[in-house]
Amino acid sequence: MLPTNRPMRRTRLGLLSLLALLTGAPAPAWAQAPSAAALKSQAKAAAQKAQAKTNAPAPQAQELSDALKAPRPKGGEYFGLYLMDKKVGWFFTDLKVLPGGKAQSINELIFKAQVGTRVSERVHREVRVYEAKPGGRLLSFTVIQRGDGGDQELVGTVAADGLRVIRKRPGQPDEALKPMPAPKETVEDADQARVALLRGQKVEGVPLDGTDLEGYRTVTTLEAPEEQVLGGVKVKLSRVSTLSDKEKVPVAAFLTTDGKMVRVDFGQTMQARAESETVAKRLDLVEVFGLTRVVLPKPLPAKAREVPGQVKLVMKNLPAKFQQDTYRQKYKPLPDGRVEVTLTAAPPAPNGRKPRPVADPDGGENLKSTLAVESEAPAILAQAKSIIREEKDAYTAARMLSAWVYSNLQKDYGASADRATDVLRQKKGDCTEHSLLTVAMMRASGIPARRVDGVIYMVNSDGVPALYWHEWVEAWVGEWTQLDPTFNQPVADATHFAVGYEGNAEITPLIGSLQVTDVK
Repeated sequence: MLPTNRPMRRTRLGLLSLLALLTGAPAPAWAQAPSAAALKSQAKAAAQKAQAKTNAPAPQAQELSDALKAPRPKGGEYFGLYLMDKKVGWFFTDLKVLPGGKAQSINELIFKAQVGTRVSERVHREVRVYEAKPGGRLLSFTVIQRGDGGDQELVGTVAADGLRVIRKRPGQPDEALKPMPAPKETVEDADQARVALLRGQKVEGVPLDGTDLEGYRTVTTLEAPEEQVLGGVKVKLSRVSTLSDKEKVPVAAFLTTDGKMVRVDFGQTMQARAESETVAKRLDLVEVFGLTRVVLPKPLPAKAREVPGQVKLVMKNLPAKFQQDTYRQKYKPLPDGRVEVTLTAAPPAPNGRKPRPVADPDGGENLKSTLAVESEAPAILAQAKSIIREEKDAYTAARMLSAWVYSNLQKDYGASADRATDVLRQKKGDCTEHSLLTVAMMRASGIPARRVDGVIYMVNSDGVPALYWHEWVEAWVGEWTQLDPTFNQPVADATHFAVGYEGNAEITPLIGSLQVTDVK
């Protein structure tokens, strides 16, 4: 499992032109011919009407949003996508005016890398249509996902009563998702960076995320300009920083005075660089497991794999926001800026365990059915019930579900799926699929659960002890406990170091920078 930032938005939906039709009332039929006086009166009225029409001011063109007024390259922009200076993908983005007072944003992202012996490729495309006026509403969208993670298309339409979405997947009937509230996204959210520069001030909005269809507050602020050398010439670049409540990773964009975006930094690990279409689509074949692993100075002691078990790691470049004590992880700052992390693993206390269904300590967030988790899908509900039957103890039921996933899913990286029902149907995948299906069935069984992102200790064929990016499960059974369905661990052992939840890109800055300098 390699966490990546949310893809940029893209469009590939055919355009519907809405024509305004002018209708007029038909003239009344006369029973007899009009008199001369009547004809004269009609002629005079017609002349007055024509004169009034001649003197009337021409209709005013609709004012455009600042997102459409801001300078930008015509025809869109291509970028190469780099992970730790290795090229792993490309994306294309554009925003343009359409006939009929509308605007269209286009975003396409391609991610391609070698993972072990397989080549993994993921395609994410989006088209969004807005009203072109200032504050123009989001009117419709199409999100297309292909490759690693599974194929699907989401077609959304915003109406007066909210958002309607149809999900299309190969070999399955089209599915109408539950109606959702109308999104708060406006056309300015399609390019907050250029809007902020044009206005010279902060821009804030609530764009709709194309992967989970939730709105997240996003703020773009102006920062001090920078000088960089482009094509051998030193130029002054404007800089803006965008922060979403979802990813919580600052995204810095650098633009020239004529509106060309030359670079985008996703934290310190990933970077997009402006390139021609030909160059952008020319990719390296990067082996991401080896590139992103955290090499250890020596192997972990055997006690780290025991339950109960414990191990201590001395870490460097671990930001303070990740140093929050939990029931499994304790942090001790050291004088030289490093931090000593104590990892422990133990089963939940017998007297703290509760029967199903268990109330969620986070108010229902960990019981919610989502586009990915799908805990209310009939297939997920039926499978979970067939596994745990009448088992009431939440922890025992959680262990049964985790063990079933371990036994019934083929370990196969490259057969990824982003939705629990797809995982259940294909019954194969890596740690993300194991965790996704386990969490979905736990929630379907009345057990609050969530996916945990972090690293796990492994020694691969090259014999190098290291921490590799991984995903496992946390369940509330009266207290929090972690399980690993990929490795059939009813208690995730102390070789697991957690840094985030639910595939969140917040952990992206750790990739390539986190170091372990000592093992105790």
